[in-house]
Amino acid sequence: MSISFSGFLSCVPYVLTARSGENATPYPILMRGRHGIGKSSLVYQIAQNLGWNPKSEEIVCGDYAGGYDVVERRASQMTEGDLLGLPSRDPVMVNGKAASSFNPPAWLVKACTEPVVLFFDEVDRAVLEVRQGLFELCDSRKIAGHQLHPGTVIFAAMNGGVHKGASSYQVADLDPAEQDRYTVYDVDPTAEDWLTWASDKVHPIVWAFINANHKHLEHIGDYEPGKTYPSRRSWERFSNVASSGDILKGGESNPVAYNIAASFLGMEAAVAFQDFVKNFEDQVSPEDVLDNGKIERTSGFTLTQHCALIEQMEQDEYFQSDLSADQLQNLADYMVSITSEACMKLWALIAGHDTSNPQNLHGTTTSNGQVIAEFMAELLTAQFDSSKS
Repeated sequence: MSISFSGFLSCVPYVLTARSGENATPYPILMRGRHGIGKSSLVYQIAQNLGWNPKSEEIVCGDYAGGYDVVERRASQMTEGDLLGLPSRDPVMVNGKAASSFNPPAWLVKACTEPVVLFFDEVDRAVLEVRQGLFELCDSRKIAGHQLHPGTVIFAAMNGGVHKGASSYQVADLDPAEQDRYTVYDVDPTAEDWLTWASDKVHPIVWAFINANHKHLEHIGDYEPGKTYPSRRSWERFSNVASSGDILKGGESNPVAYNIAASFLGMEAAVAFQDFVKNFEDQVSPEDVLDNGKIERTSGFTLTQHCALIEQMEQDEYFQSDLSADQLQNLADYMVSITSEACMKLWALIAGHDTSNPQNLHGTTTSNGQVIAEFMAELLTAQFDSSKS
């Protein structure tokens, strides 16, 4: 079973703070998922929200000490020497006899002497000898005689798993004993996960396009060799290039922007994005509906388009403060013009904020004489009757 990023983040604190004995330590966590979905970024986000209590030597969730350092290693690029270290030039004496010793690698010294997030990426692309070393590190929290700091937490990531398209990756499966050392999550982030993350990180036109066209965010399924597909990572990179070059302007068709988009995202996504940019000035904005009352501009909308507009309202923070009387009137007129599915989505977003909007909206009468309280009661009754049948 797959889990969204928001669902995964809700589970992590419990796994990292679990204690089952005097010397208990945080359990290692393994994320499996498609490439480019943001697994690495998620680890860094978690690290920012972790703290360590030096008195109790326990992980605490929240900004206790300004977050953890992340020690990231690409398991796919590691050899046995990267795990165990290299021989020291100076012998050690054991029972009067000279013996060799190893100098541990810097990352291991750091993870053993201070609390860090120890992150091993691409573990299913690592050679067998490295995976066997990680086996001990995850199981006993030690390797070559070096013990991890009690506050150090272990994360790992890989592309294999149960998600669609997993067979397209040239990776090794973990055997049951290896996998049993981890708490395993098959992460499959939703489009909303990406939209929330990207709200202040990508070009506004890119955000608006994905908001209205979830299917173009990433490819799900098997991959045709040599073909370029969009991913969450490639959309971010394209946005960075487009923003730095100032090549995206609503209502204009720019061949340079199209060619760059195709190189990052593939032809299908680039064509759809180009058409969206050309018609961007014709897009209906939350301002058109809530501030200017142009409800008629949404008359031909599909459910997907209404949901995209509603998500844009939330993104623009319209519902985070009390709406004016005119905005409430326009909102009421819009609510009675859309499908029940879109209306329930809109109501959930309005009610999700600590404002007077739900109460004020209930008492609003639409331009055609409907009281929103009565309209919502009829809508909920109809949905309840439908569920019984």
